[in-house]
Order: sequence, then structure tokens, then C-alpha cells
Amino acid sequence: MKKKLALILVFAVAVFVFAACGGNGDQPGGDADTVVLKVGASTVPHAEILEFVKPMLAEEGIDLQITEYTDYVIPNMAVDSRELDANYFQHLPYLLSFNENNGTNLISAVAVHYEPMGVFAGKTETLEELKEGATFAVPNDPTNEARALLLLEQEGLIKLKEGIGLDATPNDIVDNPMNIQFFEAEAAAVARAIQDVDFAIINGNYALDAGLNVSDALAVESADSEAAQTFANIVAVYDGDQERPEIQMLTQALTSEETRAFIEEKYEGAVVPVF
Repeated sequence: MKKKLALILVFAVAVFVFAACGGNGDQPGGDADTVVLKVGASTVPHAEILEFVKPMLAEEGIDLQITEYTDYVIPNMAVDSRELDANYFQHLPYLLSFNENNGTNLISAVAVHYEPMGVFAGKTETLEELKEGATFAVPNDPTNEARALLLLEQEGLIKLKEGIGLDATPNDIVDNPMNIQFFEAEAAAVARAIQDVDFAIINGNYALDAGLNVSDALAVESADSEAAQTFANIVAVYDGDQERPEIQMLTQALTSEETRAFIEEKYEGAVVPVF
């Protein structure tokens, strides 16, 4: 009997000690009060912007955990499988195409920014010095080449077929008074061709990678252009998760005035808020 009583006392003390030492998650402000939010992102500028809003979310009890990706497939599959709660790297047309091709069920929770294309000087320093037959390096993929052509039309250098919009190709140019020539290259490689052409039309993210300041561009896509509105970078989530409180807090933080000021100051026009 004494042995049994001793064992009961030891067990009771052990339970008391365990409860006293291991119950932090049940206390106000402990682990049980923190919601983990896992978001995948491209490094620049997406992960940097998420790092900026991380303290805002922490104040609301959300532990924002950021995973950086250099690939565009894995972060979408990870959201669809619920390994990630959201991702932030793509625009809506890419997401819709990805859903169609992969059977995924992702939607946009919010549009945050776009990275404007710009015209950069190569062998010719200004657009005022544009000579007949000048060569422009442009991306060779359909979407970005159309954006480049629309930018040239915005600047009055060419005229495209009425209503062609983001389906434009060089074959849709109906007026080219300066007989502009085009050197087509992969979007990421256009900046490397800048010394060999008169001008290069470069995506904002690739301009950043090449050490170019978009503020030095001779012309950029306007914020109200079709391209800017269509290709705004979004936060993607599994369809239905946009109603989760922590996702809504993330979207509110990303579209706050504090975040707008951060983007405008840090990126100097290379990344432009759309909210």
C-alpha cells in the first residue's frame, strides 16, 4: 500500500510540473494565440515587400513565414496542395493559364503592384534623337512583346491595328513613320543587348536585376495602361481561402498606405502600387 501511495504521489507531482512548465500555448500571447501564415514569393520585390509587412501582421498575432522561390510552378502547386497558404509572384493571366493547364484551383486575393516596362537608351541617348531605321530590342514572348509595342504606341512612335491591345505583334503595326526595326530576345536577355541596339524595352524586374534605374527610363508604361491593369502582381490563394481572417489581414497590410510609401521609396518607379 505504501508503495502504491508513493507512486501515486510521484505521478501527481509529475503531472503538476508538466502542466506548469509546458502550457505556454494556453496563456494569452502564447503559441496558441499565434496564427502561422506561410507565403511563397519571388525574392525581388515580392519577398522584400512581405518582409516589410511582417511586423504589421505580428501585431495582429500572425506569424508570417516567407519562403522564396525562383521557379513559377512549385509555389502554385504548394498553394493548391495547402503546403502554402498563399503566394505572391505572378499576374492574373499567368495564374488563369496555370489553372487551366494544371487543374489547380487558385484565385487572386488582391492585386498589389506592377513592374512597368521602360524604354532604355542604348546607342542612342534620347527618343528625340531617334533616327529612321533605329533598332529596338524587345522581348520575344507574345505578352511582353505586345506590351513593348503598346508602349511605343503610347509614345506616338508607331500605330497599331485598332483594338488589338495585348494581342499585338509587329505584323499589327499599321503606321511606322521612322521605320523602327525590332531585335527580339528572351525577356531576361533584352538588357544584355542594350549596347548593341539604339534602345531596349525592358521589364521592370529585369531592369532591376541589370542594375538599371527605371527612373532613368526614357518612357514607361503608364499606371492606367491596359498592361499595368492586366499584369498587376497578385496574392494567390486556394479558392475560398480569401475569406480567412489572416489572409484578409495580409491583403490589408499589403495595400496599406505604409506599404505604398515603402514601395515608392525603395523601388523608385521600378515597382508601382496599383491600390
